[in-house]
Amino acid sequence: MLGIVVVSFGSASLLRANLADVDVTALRRPAVVVVVDNFRGPRERADVRAVAAEHGWQLVENATNAGFGAAVDAGVTRAADLGCTAVVVLNPDARVEPAVLDALADQVAAAPDTLVAPRIERPDGRPWFTGGDLDVAAARTRNVEAPAHPRREGWLSGACLAADVARWSRVGGFDDDYFLYWEDVDLSARWTADGGALLVRQDLVVVHDVGGTQETAGSRAKSPVYYRYNCRNRLVFAAKHLPRSDVRRWLWRTPSYAWQVLLRGGRRQLLRPVAPVWAVVRGSAEGTGWAVRALLRPARPGAGAGSTTRAGAAA
Repeated sequence: MLGIVVVSFGSASLLRANLADVDVTALRRPAVVVVVDNFRGPRERADVRAVAAEHGWQLVENATNAGFGAAVDAGVTRAADLGCTAVVVLNPDARVEPAVLDALADQVAAAPDTLVAPRIERPDGRPWFTGGDLDVAAARTRNVEAPAHPRREGWLSGACLAADVARWSRVGGFDDDYFLYWEDVDLSARWTADGGALLVRQDLVVVHDVGGTQETAGSRAKSPVYYRYNCRNRLVFAAKHLPRSDVRRWLWRTPSYAWQVLLRGGRRQLLRPVAPVWAVVRGSAEGTGWAVRALLRPARPGAGAGSTTRAGAAA
């Protein structure tokens, strides 16, 4: 059985616009939809309950906003309890055809050690994710056109992922320390360190309306949560996975990276800079704390700053 796991943060309108159109009865295998709702407020919780009941979805209700990774893990656990052997993790602002879900599930069944993602495009057809590389030298990630075969480097976007449930549990799923953003880069690193592989199926397309969850209404500007956790979690990842020399390099490049993240929301937002700039500064400071603590810990022979593996290579 296939589990389709979707995390909601009071996202009833997105669920109605996207997930409700997925006819699971059209799949070639039994499937169940598991919606995990991170608490946003009583009214939003009631709306999500209503849409889940309307469509017969399984609903996991978190008492707080547990973050994306923790919510996904709760959804995978529910799917496993229901007898699912494979899962597709899907953003609520993503649209997917049943044939794509079938193909992703087939890929996982054929190669359980492979973590699989589709090609992800914007509504206008422009590519949003076609494969990820970790550029250690530049202290950042990059979107690349990944080859059409499994590989043991790079990373896959959590906007849509397919995985074998047993393998997911063995690797440990998403790391709760990230809360939001970079948890997919971390999972990819641990997945390959455990002997698994990553694959982007460029022939399978999912449409992602990224503005549905990241941008503020009526503007290109991102939310303060986006700025904070993108800046923070880049350094959390470095602290957990990279050698000391690279952690120091990533620290040195933090001001430049923070500025690049801020500019993703456009320069117009800088007319009212307090909220976005404060979020960037706060996230960078929190991440710096992680990196400094990693540098102060005694190094183990053959280990990096916070892990036994170096995740990926420079592009």
